[in-house]
Amino acid sequence: MITKESIIETLQAIQEPTFKTSIASLGLIRDIVVRETSVSLSVVLHSDSMGRTADVEREIAEALAKANMPAPHVRVRQMTEHETAEATAKLQQPASAQASQEKKAPIKGHGAGLENGTILHQDSGVEFIAIASGKGGVGKSTVTVNLAVALARLGKRVGLIDADIYGFSVPDMMGIEERPEQVGNKIVPIERFGVKVISMGFFVEDNSPIVWRGPMLGKMLRNFFAEVDWGELDYLLLDLPPGTGDVALDVHQMIPQSKEIIVTTPHATAAFVAARAGAMAIRTEHAILGVVENMSYFESKETGNKEYVFGRGGGGRLAETLNTELLAQFPLGAPDNHPAEPDFSPSVYKADSEIGQQYLDLGRSVIERCGH
Repeated sequence: MITKESIIETLQAIQEPTFKTSIASLGLIRDIVVRETSVSLSVVLHSDSMGRTADVEREIAEALAKANMPAPHVRVRQMTEHETAEATAKLQQPASAQASQEKKAPIKGHGAGLENGTILHQDSGVEFIAIASGKGGVGKSTVTVNLAVALARLGKRVGLIDADIYGFSVPDMMGIEERPEQVGNKIVPIERFGVKVISMGFFVEDNSPIVWRGPMLGKMLRNFFAEVDWGELDYLLLDLPPGTGDVALDVHQMIPQSKEIIVTTPHATAAFVAARAGAMAIRTEHAILGVVENMSYFESKETGNKEYVFGRGGGGRLAETLNTELLAQFPLGAPDNHPAEPDFSPSVYKADSEIGQQYLDLGRSVIERCGH
């Protein structure tokens, strides 16, 4: 059986051209997806190695072929400055130190943990960002997923908790078919597009309904923090359920230092209801990073004309009400992805698409507001 671990083991002998060290040992193999007849993965290379991408892709294909694995779909991208510094530091560590780092506690090194039911990250590098909305159907999960992927594409280490426990959708939206594994007493999240993901959807059979009461939901959320091996993170995004119910309140209480983004459509009623979610954030002393207006308009592919299907101005009015900024306005649409693609996902926009570029802009705005 082909697994992520067996692929990494098979590629141990392949070196990063500049560092002259195994791409596997440096953690440069990302986004491994194993399907019945295909394998896809990403490789991160030093800027000086980008002229050798064809050689690296060939070596990977040959190594997997020798192990009787399918021909891979390989994506190569250049290291960010942060990733270069991280890889350089890892090379300078003795082997014993590297081995100890691999045994990571949840969100290790950033002061996160559970104390009296509260997630702590004082003096830490982790930013907790909750994505909220007043009502369902405004594309909150779409915004969460694409913002998480955009932050990862910008070189950040990102985790995503699908905290919409009744209406979980993130695994399907990201094209995740596998389930998390347990290593020791920790659950290893699924990594997709450079984002580590955990969702109630991983633990429910056949899309069964969840019929739990508030306390059980709160316990599951705490498990997502305390029993998942998140490793080193810069950002942990939470896709909240719509409204101001038990789960949203639990999150506000568990992560008192988290920041929040409010998602709405341009429709006046949607913005009016979303103001309640914003008011809840303010009352619980959570900083609001800004407002994202989704489904702002529909642009005809034939004429290029914009039609404002849900009206105009709701996002701007909501931002004014909450005394914050309108961070982005995304059109009504869907990614132009094809199911035959090795890294297919129904809801993640490609980095080089127009909307993918807009999400990268949103990611940069979030990084600027968070200060790192």
